[in-house]
Amino acid sequence: MDSPDVIVIGGGTGGYSTALRAAALGLEVVLVERDKVGGTCLHRGCIPSKAMLHAAGLVDGIAEARERWGVKATLDAVDWSALVATRDDIVARNHRGVQAHLARAGVRVIAGNARLTGPRSVRVTGPGTPGGHAGLRGEHEITARRGLVLATGSRPRTLPGLEPDGRRVVTSDDALFAPGLPASVLVLGGGAIGVEYASFHRSLGAEVTLVEAADRIVPLEDAEVSRHLTRGLKKRGIDVRAGARLLDAEVLADGVRARVRTARGETFTVEAERLLVAVGRAPVTDGLDVAAAGLATDARGFVVPADWDRLETAVPGVHVVGDLLPPPSLGLAHASFAEGLLVAETLAGLPSAPVDYAAVPRVTYSSPQTAAVGLSEAEARARGYEVESNSMPLTAVAKGMVHGQGGMVKVVTEAGEQVLGVHLVGPHVSEMIAESQLVVAWDAEPSDVARHIHPHPTLSEAVGEVFLTLAGRGLHQQEAAGRASGRHRETTLSRP
Repeated sequence: MDSPDVIVIGGGTGGYSTALRAAALGLEVVLVERDKVGGTCLHRGCIPSKAMLHAAGLVDGIAEARERWGVKATLDAVDWSALVATRDDIVARNHRGVQAHLARAGVRVIAGNARLTGPRSVRVTGPGTPGGHAGLRGEHEITARRGLVLATGSRPRTLPGLEPDGRRVVTSDDALFAPGLPASVLVLGGGAIGVEYASFHRSLGAEVTLVEAADRIVPLEDAEVSRHLTRGLKKRGIDVRAGARLLDAEVLADGVRARVRTARGETFTVEAERLLVAVGRAPVTDGLDVAAAGLATDARGFVVPADWDRLETAVPGVHVVGDLLPPPSLGLAHASFAEGLLVAETLAGLPSAPVDYAAVPRVTYSSPQTAAVGLSEAEARARGYEVESNSMPLTAVAKGMVHGQGGMVKVVTEAGEQVLGVHLVGPHVSEMIAESQLVVAWDAEPSDVARHIHPHPTLSEAVGEVFLTLAGRGLHQQEAAGRASGRHRETTLSRP
């Protein structure tokens, strides 16, 4: 195995999916990982955070049961140690599952630090792999016969002069692992990660201030999504400050004191037990020595493919997947899985469709949730489309009234033609977006979707009603005032 077919550096979602698919296609694969297979998503991101958000949802449910439904439920306390134990068990079981999949597939996993020594050569320094995989001691040189795959992932960006300490100042990598529950949190960054952590801490009783430098939170999503989400978070008591910037922050013995300037130029002070920095993530290439393979990174640290259809760099046989890719790659685990499949099939000599980044779903798992696929209305307009859109509040359908969290469905189309984007806000919308991915990816028109029946009563029938309206067959619509950017119809009447 000194000369396997494929070497994968990094065992996160992009790396291990590449390794598994390549092995399934009969290639010899070595995967080098300096930490744990599963990467950030499994150990510090997607999985543990969603476990905690589920627990937060249970807390919210108790309050709703008591205040809205007359169920005399009470919450005595949150046992933090028990919550953490359940979270860690879920992560550990998934970790064992990934290890078992790799072992069954015949992927050789080596624990160690990888440094490139040539276009397809890697020097690995490490103590050997724990957990039953064959390992190595000292340094070892490996050369790939077919291809090298870089999947080294990313780390949270930090702010100058505000170094994380894992206790008072934290990043998304360590926020859930900081000791205990803070009574107050200042979140810097209103993207998906910042919003999720703000939502979680609010559910568990913390006073939360959310600061975003852009003029609205989740700035990459449709403006209506941002407005509905902001409304939902404020309704829950989160102090949302968009268009605001951190001036400075001081770490105290019992917390953090920060000065923030608002969009109006006013300055206010926030004191909180914990400050969460969620201002984005940066690609990881330190120690990799990409120059030794004839590669270079761009100004932001990304490795840019020369061929996006194959995710291949300018050096033949060297491919990139996951967070090491610049936009239009989205830095999302499910996009990394697709990238891994593409690269593995390419290395095996099989035809494989390029990743359609425009059709990759985007989800924020806060309360309320957001989910979207395709273009926002502003993006569609900027690309020169004659835009027609339709939106409908979730409370216009009976199941939306049952949930009582508000929200909406919005569909953006090229007038009379294909669907360009679908945007959702509200409860459980993360489970509703897959249908819309197919609609956008297959260039469907509203009339194509309108033929299909959505079950009643569900939240999904709001999606169906919007498509019916755009196809000229809606039963519950009311014409809204036209927009300068194009035609817009809004369904406002209730559907029983």
